[in-house]
Amino acid sequence: MSIMQQSSKAQDRTLGVWFQNIQQGMVKLPRFQRFEAWDRNRIASYLNTIINNLPVGVTLVLEVAGVEKFESRYLATSNPVASNTVTQHLLDGQQRLTAFWRALHNNYEYETYYVYLPDFDTCNEKYGEEIAVYSKNRWFNKRNSRMPLWADDPVKCLERGFFPIDLLCPGDKMAAVDAWIVQATKLYEPSEKDPDAFAMLKKHMELKDRLKSEIVVLRERVTHFNLPYLSLPADTSKDVALQVFINMNTNSKPLSLYDIIVAEVESVAGQSLHDMEAALSEKHPEISRYGSVSELILSASALLQEKLPNNRGMIEMDKRLLLQKWPELEKGLQRMAAFLESQRVFDHARLPTNAVLAVIAASYELIPDNGDFLAKAEKLLRRYLWSAFFTDRYENSAASRAFADFKAIKELLKKPGFSEADISAVPVLNRLEFPLADMDSLMAAGWPKAAGIEARAILAVTTYLGAIDFADHKTATYDSIQKREYHHVFPDALLSEADIPSYRALNCALITWKTNRIIGRKDPLEYLEERVQWADESDVRERLKSHLISYDLLSKAHYSGIDGVEFKQKLEADFNEFLRDRANLVVVAMESLTEGNSPALETLWAKHLAKKQEFAEVAV
Repeated sequence: MSIMQQSSKAQDRTLGVWFQNIQQGMVKLPRFQRFEAWDRNRIASYLNTIINNLPVGVTLVLEVAGVEKFESRYLATSNPVASNTVTQHLLDGQQRLTAFWRALHNNYEYETYYVYLPDFDTCNEKYGEEIAVYSKNRWFNKRNSRMPLWADDPVKCLERGFFPIDLLCPGDKMAAVDAWIVQATKLYEPSEKDPDAFAMLKKHMELKDRLKSEIVVLRERVTHFNLPYLSLPADTSKDVALQVFINMNTNSKPLSLYDIIVAEVESVAGQSLHDMEAALSEKHPEISRYGSVSELILSASALLQEKLPNNRGMIEMDKRLLLQKWPELEKGLQRMAAFLESQRVFDHARLPTNAVLAVIAASYELIPDNGDFLAKAEKLLRRYLWSAFFTDRYENSAASRAFADFKAIKELLKKPGFSEADISAVPVLNRLEFPLADMDSLMAAGWPKAAGIEARAILAVTTYLGAIDFADHKTATYDSIQKREYHHVFPDALLSEADIPSYRALNCALITWKTNRIIGRKDPLEYLEERVQWADESDVRERLKSHLISYDLLSKAHYSGIDGVEFKQKLEADFNEFLRDRANLVVVAMESLTEGNSPALETLWAKHLAKKQEFAEVAV
């Protein structure tokens, strides 16, 4: 049956009936549906439509008669009381119903939704003159108490004009409503000793009645709120139902490309890409360090089918072939993560460009797990990786260029005997077309706002070489680097005094936040002397060396007793000498890494010092 032959019937259904059906397990979500995606602001906005009895969009369901066409799941946190016969699959409207259900059952861990009644606000917080829904952030303190404490205290809530929105949840809730009102108004309850107890009691009862009246009116409004739906008949085919789902969502833009492909995979193969992704992430959690696992799946899968790793290529790729190649994809992504870690690129934040990820993952389809060719192939990948970091190859048109590089790498991997002369067939490795960064560009690279690929590459070199912290002497690892900050070697506050721009990538070093705070504005010589008080000078030199920073140059940078023009001239000269020296060191490292080598720190420094000596002799 074609889409044009389908019929849908518009029907009304109150929120109370929706909730009843969900609670009884009669309404479920097809497996291909994405999970919760709304933020608290959007949830609060939709809750306001209910209490103000405003119209909302039409929901779409597929009628179920007997056997379900799709694997399915219950709405988040619905926990049906019984596994009754499923009568409907929710194709569109999941976000709305999930938001309504969870907010009205008060089971969000980090937020609680309240209805604001301005007439009961005695704290003069005055959120407005109208009844409205507000979200309040929740968190847990060190004693595991849910904060803020007032949010669970009926008295404190009512003082602010709030009551929790779960009191409006459809169903038999009046006992809970009455109990909350008793607690909330307890402060106004008179004692027998009060001289005007009778008058106070009357006032107290009036307050309770008035509050209950407001809540009851809103409860009725919520319970009878109309959430209309369109119904596709039970004999609608799976393909047609999925096409309707995709059309509705792409036209109104709630779905991502990944969501659409999930639905298409479900349609052609009856398998859940969501479940496969979850299993992959559980088995190889390190993959997620480098970005969205779903995006990595799509981009690498596109390359494995020789499609561009962009939206068009991902849409065009064969979804059945995606599943057939899943073992290669999974292994490739796992090996990609291991390869990047071997180059001490620990996570997405330290990655100069993400264009390389899919290329490396897809390349492993043709690389064995061991043997001589493994070493040769991974040397090629090292050349590719560091060349991508230190050329402008991926500054624009990254997807098409990654595709071209991948195709060339793939051709080399198909013939294990490829020679050095063959390497230039990979565009990014062609030095005539894409030369490596030079001294001037490295010195001009900014950080952090202007942090392009080159700037990030400079920091990537230092993490590759160990990037030992200036104070605690710990080498950079995935765990330790999460606690580090980008520190100005020549402090920003110091350079600002001479109107010298400090935000240069070469003036940055990854050190712990604690060490960064200790250094502060101090002259380089001053903080070096402090480090030497706690460790041998040789240890301090080693730490700086791992960041490609000269101890001897920094030790010249002292400005005590110097001011005015003399201060500015000396600081500027010291800073420029430092930048140039470090740039030279980065160039030495860059030249080795882009050849696919694994240079040792001491070797790089020896080459650098030899070049400096050679230059000095020529100058004489």
